Amino acid sequence: MAKPKPLQSAFAKTERVALSLERDILSGKFGYGAQLESENALVRRFDVSRNTVRKGLEALADKGLITTRVGIGSFVTFNGRTIDDALGWTRALSRQQEPVETRMLQLARVSDATLAAELKLASADFLAVDRVRELCSSGRVVSIERSRIPHRPELDAVLSGGLVNGSLSATLSAAGLWAHGGEEWAEVEFLSEADAKLAGVASGTSFLRSRRLVRGAGGEVVEYVVSLLDPRHFALHLAF
Repeated sequence: MAKPKPLQSAFAKTERVALSLERDILSGKFGYGAQLESENALVRRFDVSRNTVRKGLEALADKGLITTRVGIGSFVTFNGRTIDDALGWTRALSRQQEPVETRMLQLARVSDATLAAELKLASADFLAVDRVRELCSSGRVVSIERSRIPHRPELDAVLSGGLVNGSLSATLSAAGLWAHGGEEWAEVEFLSEADAKLAGVASGTSFLRSRRLVRGAGGEVVEYVVSLLDPRHFALHLAF
């Protein structure tokens, strides 16, 4: 009498779904931005439960390969290249994915005693560089960025002449300010009415809020930037 075949564990089924879809993505079958098959289609394709499919998709999301939008579907976020974190997320998006243009909101010298105290700076004078980045194809705002650079005499020319080649990183480099290290924090923010208007979305829409502190080789503050990022285009992936 033949022995009955052991039932495949739920974990093994989830792993099979995840590995198969991962191969499809890494092989290029599903390129960046492509929408995966619906949950119903995946249930039929792998002959598993909807819960197993969802766990498989969650495993792919944990690896940064896809993002799932409730009621819409799952989309590939892997583009075959590693983002250079030194560029910052928005500049990486501009260089590696869809073409992005930058619109300047503010380029001015400002005073911010609260931020100076937070960063333990003696002076409250900053160069403020506020920008919006938009997809060239649709005009959709993908990020709102507010950079604060401790004011130095080397930056005086920026107020009259603008950024070097329109680039803040080039401007900082020309002033002898180089990034050596830093820290970054991320959380969710529900947009204020003013920021929602800038982004072209409803007030209270959730965006990813990134705070990035960049320091020079001597530990001095080079730049502090707060970015509001459209989660349809950005995600945080930590490996440990």
